[in-house]
Amino acid sequence: MITLGPLLVFLVIGFFAWLLFTLAVFALPVFAGVTIGFWAFHTGAGTLGGIAVALVAGAATFGIGQLALALVTWTWLRLFVIILYVAPATVAGYSATHGIAQMAMSSPRWQTVFAVVGAVAVSITAFIRFTGMAADGPARQRLARG
Repeated sequence: MITLGPLLVFLVIGFFAWLLFTLAVFALPVFAGVTIGFWAFHTGAGTLGGIAVALVAGAATFGIGQLALALVTWTWLRLFVIILYVAPATVAGYSATHGIAQMAMSSPRWQTVFAVVGAVAVSITAFIRFTGMAADGPARQRLARG
């Protein structure tokens, strides 16, 4: 049991790191969905109405971002859309890495160092994944042809 405990700790930390990197792309749609869902709940939509509105708002936020990347031809505007979606992922990466670092070490300076490195890693991953999801091929080629 004494050898299995540390192994399980490393596996769980690895799982949560993988989950963080995988779901970082969806930080802005989740934030928008939760915010609008709470707003709908507090204005009288009820629990199911709030959940339904949250799901629609999150999906719409993600779809609008993908549509913007597929249709916008100006590079600076595409970069702005990507930064708009990657910035919340950076904050989420910093917060998650800082939380893990607080459990692992006592020095606040080293916690911050590891949190910044984690935020940069999550930002790069979210940037690559978000741009990889954009429809570069058929949608833009059809629009270019007319």
